[in-house]
Amino acid sequence: MSHTQERAIAGVTSGLMQLGDVVTWEAVHFGIKQHLTSEITAYERPTRFVDEMVRGIFQEITHVHEFLPQADGSTLMRDTFIFRAPLGIFGRLAEKLFLTRYMRHLLLSRNRYLQQLAEQEAL
Repeated sequence: MSHTQERAIAGVTSGLMQLGDVVTWEAVHFGIKQHLTSEITAYERPTRFVDEMVRGIFQEITHVHEFLPQADGSTLMRDTFIFRAPLGIFGRLAEKLFLTRYMRHLLLSRNRYLQQLAEQEAL
């Protein structure tokens, strides 16, 4: 995620995370350095985990990660990403005008990177 300079700066910053683990991320979005702290609130290895924002600029972020085995032996990763911007009506307007599109692009970019990593390790 070099375009956002994203990096883990506190909590669990390497290795596998487990239920109850917390991590703080630092990244630059819209030219502003931001910090977001998430906690793993559900963990059902190897099929599902949920992380939820416990501190950050958003009013809410819940990210559900599901790993679904496919008939051909591959795995489908499905993300459900729920967020609410701060600032009431202004936040909802930002969601509609640009934020939803930005977040979708960010997740797709991250998932492409994760897929490359996973496929390299499988070789």
